[in-house]
Amino acid sequence: MRVATLGYQTWGHRTLQSLLGSKHEVVLAVTHPKSDHAYERMWADSVADLAAEHAVPVHIANKPDEAFKAALAEADPDIIVANNWRTWLPKDVFDRPRYGTLNIHDSLLPKYTGFSPLIWALINGETEVGLTAHLMDEELDAGAIVLQRSTPVGPKDTVTDLFHRTVDMIGPIAVDALDLIESGRTDWTPQDRSQATFFHKRAPEDSRIDWTWPAEVIERLVRAQSDPYPNAFTTFKGQRLRVLESSVSQGCYGGTPGRVFIHEGDGMVIVAGPDAWSGRNRGLSIERIRLDDGTEMTGKEFFPHGGGYLGT
Repeated sequence: MRVATLGYQTWGHRTLQSLLGSKHEVVLAVTHPKSDHAYERMWADSVADLAAEHAVPVHIANKPDEAFKAALAEADPDIIVANNWRTWLPKDVFDRPRYGTLNIHDSLLPKYTGFSPLIWALINGETEVGLTAHLMDEELDAGAIVLQRSTPVGPKDTVTDLFHRTVDMIGPIAVDALDLIESGRTDWTPQDRSQATFFHKRAPEDSRIDWTWPAEVIERLVRAQSDPYPNAFTTFKGQRLRVLESSVSQGCYGGTPGRVFIHEGDGMVIVAGPDAWSGRNRGLSIERIRLDDGTEMTGKEFFPHGGGYLGT
């Protein structure tokens, strides 16, 4: 089939790379311009550069304007394959090709539609994550499912681990889904939209630790903001602390959320939880932090003794 790709960053790059190595003909690659946004500077393999290396026509656009539509019309693809395209597509774009538009989304739809699905899934304690190849319709991430692939989430996995595992799944699911579509199958699985969850883009404030959250959730937040993502952070006496490693405390501790309390091993336990006053909650042991100047220390080194509060 003649394929046009819509993609950005490493997700779009891997999609294009897989299609260039397949039996299908890539006739156009559309991508966004480079951005200085923190999340868009990560995993920033260039779709435009890869397309140019393989003599594939490139169109750069933020949204589907008239020039975008003209480039698509000239390419005349049988199908569009989208992955990490960041702006809304109208029906006259996604429905224009003979087979429509196949979108690759990095969640197990209908859960985690929208943005940063791996981060939100890890925060929420999901036991598996994955990819969904679905046909695009007028509702975001809601079209019929062609293929899904999953991978388990381990108790120590970071979002960086999950990124690498799922990004390696992009090529196989994209090519396999195209082959199924080309075969003439149309018995795709409709999504149960009553099970859908929709998440917003991440912003710096989303990485700030809320000490009224249970320690188990804060520990997952830390793993969901592993390098090179903007780390989970808190403040102490006006200084920002980026939390690199943490664990749920062995003991139960009571008091006020955010209280710097007691050492466990090389960590300093912080009182946490919505009912910390009860004394029945585990705390969060901060095991490694990074200061804004890049200095890294264990929790015990930074907090030689208990006292004071985080997040104030």
